[in-house]
Amino acid sequence: MVRPSTLLALGALAAVAVACAPASDTTAQAGPSAAAPATCAKDQLKLKTAGKLTIGTDKPAYEPWFKDDAPANGKGFESAVAYAVAKQLGFDGGEVSWATVKFDSAFAPGAKQFDFDLNQVSVTPDRAKVVDFSKGYYTVKQAVVALDGSKAASATDLAAFKDAKIGVQIGTTSLQAVKDVIKPTAEPNVYNEQIDAVNALKNKQVDAVVVDLPTAFYVTAAQVDNSKIVGQFGSVSGTPEVFGAVFEKGSPLVSCVNEAIDKLTSSGELAKIETQWLGSAAGAPELK
Repeated sequence: MVRPSTLLALGALAAVAVACAPASDTTAQAGPSAAAPATCAKDQLKLKTAGKLTIGTDKPAYEPWFKDDAPANGKGFESAVAYAVAKQLGFDGGEVSWATVKFDSAFAPGAKQFDFDLNQVSVTPDRAKVVDFSKGYYTVKQAVVALDGSKAASATDLAAFKDAKIGVQIGTTSLQAVKDVIKPTAEPNVYNEQIDAVNALKNKQVDAVVVDLPTAFYVTAAQVDNSKIVGQFGSVSGTPEVFGAVFEKGSPLVSCVNEAIDKLTSSGELAKIETQWLGSAAGAPELK
């Protein structure tokens, strides 16, 4: 579960800003990258520091994306992904270094101090104009949040929410997911702002709220006392929101990292990493 600390509450704002995107922001595809190198052999890669793979992320680095504010320990979803990609590129753990990069600096125009950055950055068309993105390494899922001890909090499947009063923000992928996947008997309570939905949950005006999973970690850690993530589920329509590795515009590394992500996907390793760090162990079991 996410650490219930003040730092987490502040830092998770970054994750919310990235991941709780309106539906109109989730139709992105990675921007065109520079020509691929002739080979992705380790000694042919163009790196910021010869012989070292430099990966950027923000500090503090928060759970469940990282563990103990220590990206280099390989623990937490994005740290584990980073080292899995590094391994595919031929780097061992000692050849990976971490650069502290503020969240919004990662996808700002200009030269970068990293080879790529992992920090829950959603791929959007506007961002892709000034930086390059890898293929998605995480497809954002939706999550149900309820008050601990409530009937909704004990649900083990999506069918349990058919007759529930659900709160959700207008114009989001979460609203679409409620309509397409949960298909509640009654229309959901739709709010202009996410905080309005959260307050409705606090005041017991709704049985549960649906938000994206990164936002759910924030809601339960910082916004609603005695709340829990009941579970997570995927969407079935529209273009999914994805997190991608960020590169300096024109980086020749994009194709090599894409190749690494493809291999991790086809081998099932990426799915295992997601299950380990963003699944039941993080307090977000899958709802079917």
